[in-house]
Amino acid sequence: MQSIGIAEAKNNFSALIDLVEKGEEVRITRHGKEVVRMLPVRRKPVITDEQIERELRQIDALHASIRPGPAVRALREEGQQA
Repeated sequence: MQSIGIAEAKNNFSALIDLVEKGEEVRITRHGKEVVRMLPVRRKPVITDEQIERELRQIDALHASIRPGPAVRALREEGQQA
């Protein structure tokens, strides 16, 4: 990742585009604060395989904690008795 001021970015815009095309992330700042982030169009996934696996384990744990409710037939019978 490269951080560069607006004036310098303006003077070296083509070179910055080349960096982004090669996969670099470029941040352009004004008075030290980031105002623009240039990212390559084809990026690696934002979420890692480990994060996906962790999320899937959490979903599995949630499914395991959910207890099935009464069957529809039992509900109908209960409603008929009332």
